[in-house]
Amino acid sequence: MTSPAGPAPAEASAEIGVFGGSGFYSFLDHAVEVDVETPYGPPAAPVTIGAVAGRRVAFLPRHGRRHELPPHRINYRANLWAMRQVGVTRLIGPCAAGSLQPRVAPGDFVVPDQLVDRTWGRADTFYEGPMAHHVSYADPYCADLSAVAVEAARAAGITVHPSGTVIVVQGPRFSTRAESRWYRSQGFEVINMTQYPEAYLARELGICYAAIALITDYDTGVEGEHGVEPVTQAEVFGFFKSNLDRVRTLLFDVIAALPENRSCRCGEVVGPLPD
Repeated sequence: MTSPAGPAPAEASAEIGVFGGSGFYSFLDHAVEVDVETPYGPPAAPVTIGAVAGRRVAFLPRHGRRHELPPHRINYRANLWAMRQVGVTRLIGPCAAGSLQPRVAPGDFVVPDQLVDRTWGRADTFYEGPMAHHVSYADPYCADLSAVAVEAARAAGITVHPSGTVIVVQGPRFSTRAESRWYRSQGFEVINMTQYPEAYLARELGICYAAIALITDYDTGVEGEHGVEPVTQAEVFGFFKSNLDRVRTLLFDVIAALPENRSCRCGEVVGPLPD
């Protein structure tokens, strides 16, 4: 899908954004690709814009078209800025995740309401001076957008956990057994490698953000109790691929159910941003 030269502004704009790959946007109506320049370098790929349920939707694969970018090498600022540049005000972040609790089983979906950051070295703010701007982040996810995702999953008969804490690790390695036991002992439900700073940067830009985590495996500590071998990359990728239709269908249901206007306060935190 290649965009025509000089697409009209309507074609190059969207109100809703999704971080996802070709499996998500292959069924968009009248899709065009838009190359977006940002102050932070190029995003992971061109932004694909099309229609879902009569809504303008922008898709961007966070890891690149061929999943060539590991979690710690993603240019999160460029990805978020590109979404803002095309007009996105509400953003959905589907992701693969591991379970830290036996009650959260592979195949379940989790819509988290909290996160814990254990990453390091990632560029995680648009505010680098000379003026300080401190953003409230007590509640990391948009409650209104998350509620729509939960209700859409329930309506589709999907097992969904309407809240939970995701701990975000640096990657690309998986956790040790000791780390996993530690995370589980804190009561965290989900482990992932991309939610931070993706979710936080959306907040800095005043964009509503909700995550939809597909549980692909039990993390190492939980697996030890179940007598299962530690998860491998091939198993995670394979499980996500086999469930791609479920994820895509849920995303399209969420998009169709979104109200026209926002009623939350996510857009109120924006301070002076770079040009």
